[in-house]
Amino acid sequence: MVRVPTVKVGLSTSSVYPESTASGFELARRLGYDGVELMVGIDPVAADIDAVEKLRDYHGVSVLAVHAPCLLITQRVWGTDPWAKLERSAEAATRLGADVVVVHPPFRWQRDYARGFVDGIRRLTETTGIAFCVENMYPWRTPAGELKAYVPGWDPSELDYADLTLDFSHASTAGQQSLDLVRSWGSRLRHVHLTDGSGSVIDEHLVPGRGDQQAEAVLAELGRQGFDGHVVLEINSRRNPTRASREQDLAESLAFTRQHLATSRTPPSP
Repeated sequence: MVRVPTVKVGLSTSSVYPESTASGFELARRLGYDGVELMVGIDPVAADIDAVEKLRDYHGVSVLAVHAPCLLITQRVWGTDPWAKLERSAEAATRLGADVVVVHPPFRWQRDYARGFVDGIRRLTETTGIAFCVENMYPWRTPAGELKAYVPGWDPSELDYADLTLDFSHASTAGQQSLDLVRSWGSRLRHVHLTDGSGSVIDEHLVPGRGDQQAEAVLAELGRQGFDGHVVLEINSRRNPTRASREQDLAESLAFTRQHLATSRTPPSP
């Protein structure tokens, strides 16, 4: 017997870059994804919630999650106050019908923000009704050694966050295994960025199944556990030589995800 989970499989709009947010919605609809995760700031449209709302309605594609503009390249999107950016992300999620905001831990130079980050994330989740899911990151490695780039830390495992996002590529860069994190985080795992990595010091975001993260086994484990969050494909397709090859990777990734989330179940004894 096979149990087919009801997990929604989404496409991060960052997965189509350098194509636009509009292309992300169009490809998600055409390829059969259940929705998108909006990467705020990847292009001007992504930061314009009026425009995103029109894309959602035009394509009939749900917005499952909003990724707050907390990357290095989006530091000035929606201003420079990190708490104001998170509040605005929650407002966008509410308006678009999403139930998750993905957020990275603060950079080490964001001292005031970092000082109250754990409590602030808890407060935002409680007051907005949106799950702020803190994402696992990785140490920055330089010729001079390892740099502590994130505060209170790149690994959220031992910190008091209620909801977490697991990124397979970040786990690979950190020298971790996603399967171990799934098992140790338990019910705190709320959101998944499905991708892969080869253990490089560079965050690769490979197509799932093309790296060292045992993506098939992790998806099967999520299925067995009855995971009820979202699984979002977040790959780097910038090096795809053509749009057709990008579409092929996105289509294969969707099929891969749904296949391995469906888990075998032993029938009950007569």
